[in-house]
Amino acid sequence: MNLMGIDVGTTSVKAAVFNEKLEMIRSSCIDYLIEAHGDIVEFDAEKYWEIVETELESLDVPVDALAIDTQCETLILTDEMGKPVRKAIVWLDNRATKEAQQIEEHFGRQLVYEVTGQPEITATWPACKLLWIKNNEPEIWSKTKKIFLLEDYLLYKLTGKFVTEKTLQSSTIYFDIRNAEWWQDMLDFIGVSKDMLPGLCDSGVYVGDYKNIKIVTGAMDQVSGAIGAGVVKKGIVSEMTGTTMVIFSPTDKIPEFSADSIIPCHYNYDGKYCLLTWSSTAGMALKWFKNALCEDFSFRDLDELAEKVAPGCDGLTFLPYLCGSTMPKYNPAARGSFTGLTPEHTRAHFVRSIMEAISCTLKENLDYLNPDVSEIRAMGGGANSPLWCQMKADMTRKTLVTLENAETACLGGAILAGVGTGVFESVESVLDMIKIKKTFAPKDTDYSTSYQNYLKADAILNVK
Repeated sequence: MNLMGIDVGTTSVKAAVFNEKLEMIRSSCIDYLIEAHGDIVEFDAEKYWEIVETELESLDVPVDALAIDTQCETLILTDEMGKPVRKAIVWLDNRATKEAQQIEEHFGRQLVYEVTGQPEITATWPACKLLWIKNNEPEIWSKTKKIFLLEDYLLYKLTGKFVTEKTLQSSTIYFDIRNAEWWQDMLDFIGVSKDMLPGLCDSGVYVGDYKNIKIVTGAMDQVSGAIGAGVVKKGIVSEMTGTTMVIFSPTDKIPEFSADSIIPCHYNYDGKYCLLTWSSTAGMALKWFKNALCEDFSFRDLDELAEKVAPGCDGLTFLPYLCGSTMPKYNPAARGSFTGLTPEHTRAHFVRSIMEAISCTLKENLDYLNPDVSEIRAMGGGANSPLWCQMKADMTRKTLVTLENAETACLGGAILAGVGTGVFESVESVLDMIKIKKTFAPKDTDYSTSYQNYLKADAILNVK
């Protein structure tokens, strides 16, 4: 059987087809643009389906089963027939700040966290968006009979079934992750009845058919990516260094509430949980430096420059807060900076200091999470740099590995498609088929001074 995973991102749709050995036999990517006007971020809901349908119609290899992953909070409202009554409200949309405040005042952060795993109540959560529509678009609200998140809507278009899967609902703040059911008190507060919401399913469950392709529930993007990377048990975490940095850590239990913590706990595909941290600037910082000051250099050229500089960059320290800091310290007003400059510092020092700073970010977040980690699985563009991978291994004192297949979210979807159709016994049964590309064991390189300089600069400059 051929298994397909479709990864619907914020501005692109990636798709890949794998055989039963999880060897990729086809991949593609379609880019698209969303509409952003200040806090309002929208997209024509039906176009999501048109893009996916175009991908399926263009298949030149047979596909027997597929699963889809998407971002969590993109909201689509429809009438009773599943026809959208307004544009989709994209997850980035921040219009519902007043409604977020109302929910926080009514429930409090601790109760919301203890039920939903979300330590903050922000305008991006679907509960807040729904309350905004109810308060500000009553004519739209009166027409709304079905409430979809993006994966739900695509499943509906593919099969006609009004269903969802639980990982996707984690950040709605109306899903109880302890009991894996809708949170009635929140639904009552925002004015939503259960018949407006899809039926709850686990990930990897067969739903129906689309033109002889079996359709299976997937998982939210970060969970699907973790499955595709083989990050499914305690002791192994993933880090993705792309534009941002995301760290994914499976866990058996929901951590106790802490007023100082903003780390969310999500429902995982296996009925357990996962912790997510992210930093708003990672690879973006290196790309910024390349585009602004090294226009004629490739990323490989930058690696070669950085390799000529000793660890610690002769005292040069970078804070990577080009877009503020997020975790473990939330401060949107924070800004990037270089400190410790002397006449001896060269372009190469600046490049290496950026790479070391992102490695420090990884260590700081792992220390904050405090998981018992034996291995880090690296993904994203940063995984293409052997220097950076070794730097992260040395900085964290953990073994870091890269993967043969870079499209881990699509692979995770294909694995779930296989589970849902009986090709695979379980997600865990295929872990041996997820191939390691290269292993970076920690060396004797001492980054302690570099890390302490990073923390000192952060303590002085990253203040609200």
